[in-house]
Amino acid sequence: MNMSSAPDLAPPSPRSLAEMQLPMVMMRDILLKTMFRKTTETATETAQALCLPVQITQELIDLARDQRLLEATGTLGPTQSNEMGYQLTDAGKARALDALAQSEYFGAMPVPLKIYDQQVKRQSIRNIQVTRAQLTQAMGDLILPDSLLDHLGPAVSAGRSILMYGPPGNGKSAISNGIRKALGDHIFVPRAIEYSGQVITLFDPIIHTEVISEPEDASRLRRPRRFDARYVKCERPTVVTGGELSLSMLDLVYNSTARTYQAPLQMKSTGGIFIVDDLGRQAEPPQALINRWIVPLEESKDILGLQSGEKFEVPFDTLVIFSTNFHPNEIFDKAALRRIFFKILIDGPSQQDFLKIFALIARKKGMPLDERALIYLLKEKYPQIDNVYANYQPAFLIDQMIAICDFEGLPYQMTPDLIDRAWDNLFVRETEIAH
Repeated sequence: MNMSSAPDLAPPSPRSLAEMQLPMVMMRDILLKTMFRKTTETATETAQALCLPVQITQELIDLARDQRLLEATGTLGPTQSNEMGYQLTDAGKARALDALAQSEYFGAMPVPLKIYDQQVKRQSIRNIQVTRAQLTQAMGDLILPDSLLDHLGPAVSAGRSILMYGPPGNGKSAISNGIRKALGDHIFVPRAIEYSGQVITLFDPIIHTEVISEPEDASRLRRPRRFDARYVKCERPTVVTGGELSLSMLDLVYNSTARTYQAPLQMKSTGGIFIVDDLGRQAEPPQALINRWIVPLEESKDILGLQSGEKFEVPFDTLVIFSTNFHPNEIFDKAALRRIFFKILIDGPSQQDFLKIFALIARKKGMPLDERALIYLLKEKYPQIDNVYANYQPAFLIDQMIAICDFEGLPYQMTPDLIDRAWDNLFVRETEIAH
């Protein structure tokens, strides 16, 4: 079974400033910047903004008060639980502005890289075991031969790199998405991480799908254990790239205005899947892209660089799926192929599976099947292309016939004549065009 986001996978909340393992000055400055930008007043409001427990936030507030950067304003009345209010002193405002000039980052306190590394190990994608039933269900209506699942299953469970290759239009992208669905559990993604005093934002709402927890029942004797609020509980992420992928997209992105870093795509996919679709269509040669992945694929760590030139290691816990229409020997050397753990051919369907796909799509789209038209398709049309079937063709042909029927004002139907008209749009004729 899949491992789920059980309590032992959840990152524990820190209980003291010492457990934070962040530079004290950095934490104090983020406190001041957050109070300045969000105009929070109480320890509770500020704790929510920092995603920290109230007691740790109070420790930070007391530290800033000792340094005369904050001052108490008294209790704020019964509507706010009689909490003490705080505000920045003139010195505190000056320090907040100076800290903002060095880095615009404020809000959720970052997680130290070494602490994040421990969390990655707890929720590693390599800890997941996917069964044949789970993988089959995740593929939905895809008609796949058992022999293909024989290869896909161990590849997914191993959490190692996969190369899917074969002729276009046979579902490599759909299979990749099915693999993502098969994982089915949740992980915890930090909003930001810290390395060497630098903040790297990691949580990305475009990539990470937050799992909204059910509200707590106050009447329950045993309440669910809370996790570190600096993390967001998410579905395992999937990053999909295609012809637009470049080597620069795999590096840290430095925002010179905010003076913070944004994690690269492969780091955002940690604990999930990174799909490189249409490999061979990128501006950079496939060999160069594979060379960039050699260390991560072999050592489960990636190497990133700061603006200063300093290099550092980050965990690499990602199922990388390469998908290409080219034969692997055309775009890789043997050394590169050796480093890709699974190589799986995604070929066109047999005639029997083609008919199953055709019937399934026709039923979904409300197109009645006609035996005479199907026989005509199989006996007259497909011999013209050496009986080479592709998974995309049934939907294409049926959509073409539906479009014709709509235009002609006919009820949906399948006839040899409509097959001919649909077939004409399936391929481009090899003809000379006069200029």
